[in-house]
Amino acid sequence: QVHLVESGGGLVQPGGSLRLSCAAPDLEYYVVSWFRQAPGQDREGVAGISSNDGTIDYAESVKGRATISRDNAKNTVYLQLNNLKTEDTGVYYCAATVVVATILEPDEYENWGQGTQVTVSS
Repeated sequence: QVHLVESGGGLVQPGGSLRLSCAAPDLEYYVVSWFRQAPGQDREGVAGISSNDGTIDYAESVKGRATISRDNAKNTVYLQLNNLKTEDTGVYYCAATVVVATILEPDEYENWGQGTQVTVSS
């Protein structure tokens, strides 16, 4: 088990930016992905990053607007979101696992943070 702590959510206007952080001890050894869930909708993968080979994947809905990165010295994974849209609103969760077949498949992750709310509204 790994205790994940997210931060960085908030209220932002359309077109704005946010950087979400996910921190945990020894996070460098885990595949880490960000998921989001809007009210009444299923949890969906947003972006994921491998632990060792640099593999990164993004949902089509955020490609070109999102950047996932990791700072192993700080045991932190970041999700930078730019040009935010109202449809980006939701609770954002980070999740971690050691081995994954499909990096943005939520069922493959056993460790989840508590979530951080992102609201995009004017």
